Amino acid sequence: MGSGRLTPQPRGVERQASGKGRIVWVTRSSPGAEGTAERLRALGYEAVVQPLLTVRFLPGEVIDLKKVAAIAFTSANGVTGFIRRSLDRGHTVYAVGSATAAAAKAAGFAKVLSADGDVEALAAGIASRRRELSGVLLHATATERAGDLEGALSTYGVEVKTLAVYETVAASIPDDIVARMPALYAVTVHSAKAAQALAGVLAAHPARRLRACCLSRAVAKPLMRAPLAKLSAAAKPTEEALIDLFRW
Repeated sequence: MGSGRLTPQPRGVERQASGKGRIVWVTRSSPGAEGTAERLRALGYEAVVQPLLTVRFLPGEVIDLKKVAAIAFTSANGVTGFIRRSLDRGHTVYAVGSATAAAAKAAGFAKVLSADGDVEALAAGIASRRRELSGVLLHATATERAGDLEGALSTYGVEVKTLAVYETVAASIPDDIVARMPALYAVTVHSAKAAQALAGVLAAHPARRLRACCLSRAVAKPLMRAPLAKLSAAAKPTEEALIDLFRW
């Protein structure tokens, strides 16, 4: 005979049913794509990984860290690009979010501070600690940047040296992904450049039943006129908030 107590179900159990049989296209580049896919699968969705962008790390000489007080990373790829050209792990790292912070810690950096937001949040966090900076802030990033960290920090008197350590280029989309588009439930988009690439794919292959779930409003902007069933932006520019869009 039962005791009359309700046993709490594990988090996400009820939501798994809503995702069952629904296919989500994860367009994020490695190394983060599989992590996003696994979180969606835990909610009951079928996740298909096919990046919209290909990452290319830029060759170059060993990075000169003279007069550099700290390093800023706005992506995990920035971390990878940096460590390919420097053995230094002693500098303080300012990371845009938890995934980037985790990548920096995995690379061997001991002091890593995360803004858990976007470039504006990172700038605000660095500005609040600007008295700790005894030199230049090095921003290891992509050739095309989603935000202006250097400009945001210039108003606080923080000197930023921007160094491109990688670039992203549009990837070719396999025919099997194009063929599956009418059956897709949703697509995840992590950057404005990826959104632009997706807009190009949709122009050639409209998918009016597809839902696009974006990391932020800025990311979603290139898709405003795309033939989609729904365009959504995460409440905060974090992976957790993006996944929340799938917790109906």
